[in-house]
Amino acid sequence: MLDYWLLGLAMMLIVEGLLPFVLPQLWRETFSKLVALGDGQLRFVGITAMLSGLLLLYWIK
Repeated sequence: MLDYWLLGLAMMLIVEGLLPFVLPQLWRETFSKLVALGDGQLRFVGITAMLSGLLLLYWIK
């Protein structure tokens, strides 16, 4: 079971690192726009990301 958690963490880190590695300027601009969002908007982005991940997990299984 721990192997699956570590695999998931490793895959998340790979995906999270792709944009700053490939397109650092775009990543910097996107990050600065995210910092400027309000709390409600950030929560919406967060819940959308979580639901997308859950749907992807459901689709894979």
